[in-house]
Amino acid sequence: MKDKLIYLAVLVPILVVTVLLQVYKVEPFESFSLRFNDVNFDLQKKEISKNVVFVAIDEPSVNKFGRWPWNREVLAEGMSNLNQADVVLMDMIFSEPTTKEQDSALAETISSLNNSVCGFFLRHNATQDIGESELEILTDSSLDMLQAQISENGNPSFVPAPFAEMNIYPILEACTLSGSFSTLAEADHLLRSYPIAVYFKNLLYPSLAIQGLRIKLNKDIYRFSKDKVEINGKVIGLDEKGFVRLNYYNIEQYDIVSFLDVANQKVKPEYFEGKIVILGITDVGAGDIVTTPIGSIPGPLLHYTFISNLLQDHIIVEPKNITTLLIFFMVLTPLVWMILFKKIITRVSINFAVYLITYILVRYLFVSQMVYIDMFFPLIALLLSVAAVESIAFNLQEKNSKFLTDTFSSYLSGDLLNQLIEHPDSLKLGGEKKELSILFSDIRGFTTLSESMEPEALIEVLNRYFTPMTQSVLENGGMLDKYIGDAVMAFYNAPVDVEKHADASCLSALSMIERLNILNKELESENIPQIRIGIGINTAEVIVGNIGSDAKKDYTVIGDGVNLASRVEGLTKNYGIEILITEFTVNRLTNEFLYREIEPVKVKGKDEAVLLYELMAKTDRNLKLKSLYDDAMKVYKDNDFAKAEYLLAKLVEEFNDSVSSYFLEQVKNKHPWGVHKMTTK
Repeated sequence: MKDKLIYLAVLVPILVVTVLLQVYKVEPFESFSLRFNDVNFDLQKKEISKNVVFVAIDEPSVNKFGRWPWNREVLAEGMSNLNQADVVLMDMIFSEPTTKEQDSALAETISSLNNSVCGFFLRHNATQDIGESELEILTDSSLDMLQAQISENGNPSFVPAPFAEMNIYPILEACTLSGSFSTLAEADHLLRSYPIAVYFKNLLYPSLAIQGLRIKLNKDIYRFSKDKVEINGKVIGLDEKGFVRLNYYNIEQYDIVSFLDVANQKVKPEYFEGKIVILGITDVGAGDIVTTPIGSIPGPLLHYTFISNLLQDHIIVEPKNITTLLIFFMVLTPLVWMILFKKIITRVSINFAVYLITYILVRYLFVSQMVYIDMFFPLIALLLSVAAVESIAFNLQEKNSKFLTDTFSSYLSGDLLNQLIEHPDSLKLGGEKKELSILFSDIRGFTTLSESMEPEALIEVLNRYFTPMTQSVLENGGMLDKYIGDAVMAFYNAPVDVEKHADASCLSALSMIERLNILNKELESENIPQIRIGIGINTAEVIVGNIGSDAKKDYTVIGDGVNLASRVEGLTKNYGIEILITEFTVNRLTNEFLYREIEPVKVKGKDEAVLLYELMAKTDRNLKLKSLYDDAMKVYKDNDFAKAEYLLAKLVEEFNDSVSSYFLEQVKNKHPWGVHKMTTK
């Protein structure tokens, strides 16, 4: 629980900061986000509207008629060939008068068109004196209904400007209506959005494209909701400034016609029948070139793009709060995988696979449904979250590894310690019930040994003894619990699972005796008393975990099964043997060990008898001994005391077998084989 709080303490700030960066469009992250998502326009293959044409005053036109601005009579003559278009949008301003003849000629031509929309440009500084007559004409182009709906509801909001640059009176009067062609670039100076309307002199005016669509469709624009407007049944989602995101087309799709071809009728007037025509300038030095996600394009293509978006149902939809939800998801995802998976490479791979799948799905939604979802800030959230989660996990693992190493390095083999570090969840320090095999060993006659030696010499001998005994435990997967004076306590199957724990405990016991024999030869050569030990093993379900006080705890085992193992070790001296194991251990053995049945025993404090066995090294002597011993015990169990006495006496004589000697006394006293109740520990 404490570890999870550490993760949350770091992930919550990451979540909050990332959401704030996204919501408040903090630089430079907002610019990175915009560029990151521009890939949308490279993925889709949508078709542009065939009902829009851009007539460009381009380099060939300038080469023919001279540098811009032209004689307005020349422009008027060429524009007269656009008289079959439904509406002509003029992305240009005639803000200064020329001669009366030129101005009148252009005004008459504009007036002769089916419909026309003159452009005006908003400014923050005054560059032109606008008279009341011009303002009165301009007022006819305002969006009265939409403005009334906005006044009533308080939104959406649009960009205002105090000043404007517009056409001179004769041309303004000749136009059917007027519209703004002002726009704003994003933080990275690219144009990605288009304004629906702007405020000027406290009136709401439509953009050039919206005004053209109002005329073309003969429909007005309405407020649909607080951040949406509607025209001709098409809903347009807006941002906080009243802009809609443009859905650009491949540049080759835009229908661009040279004004020169219009003027000399290389492109016939009939070509423009029923279409929306945008008239603008592209010649270098006079034209308006803007930077967009698809590259630098003529400014009039912004109107073209929006008109086609609406006519072709390509308006981009931007669901609210989806990006925030994705940020939340990407922040928490690494924590989920950290809980479920242990390997860092697995977690990192899954994290980025999840992002990749989400990324592909989001891009597919844009291509198929025009749904725009920002995937940059979710990526930032994921990267920060992965870095934080993995850093915390690494630090906690290092801390846990150090704890495990400090706690268990002296009690477990290197292999088992590595397994424990790799799978720390297998260690339940709080305690658990688990079947273990418990081993106790003790030095026989230690008091006599200690009294015969100086303290320093005794400690040296004990250290020489404990070293091989410990090795026997660790090499067979045991956990060295503790040294109790001259005794050794160990258990198997915790903290690391040992599948054949009963086998492992028996292998340890046999190894201990083998190593002790080697040590005793060394001690004998040094005139040091030899060491004799007894080993008891029991397999039982016990409680294992960190046990102790607040000041000090030890990882150990408790329970009746532990006490029984200790009692069994003590019984080895009754039979004069080295290793005793219980029936519960025998029942769990999988390998072929050599052992012989002793007798059922009731240890002190227990009501139920436990059948004991002697574990023996598999030697030719012991194999022969066991065979003869089994024959003798079969006779004894049948209460044939005479024959049993003969066979047991023969075993004592031939093998000097202490167990046979023990039962020989029982037979002589005519005690039947059965439960032996111990009265001492």
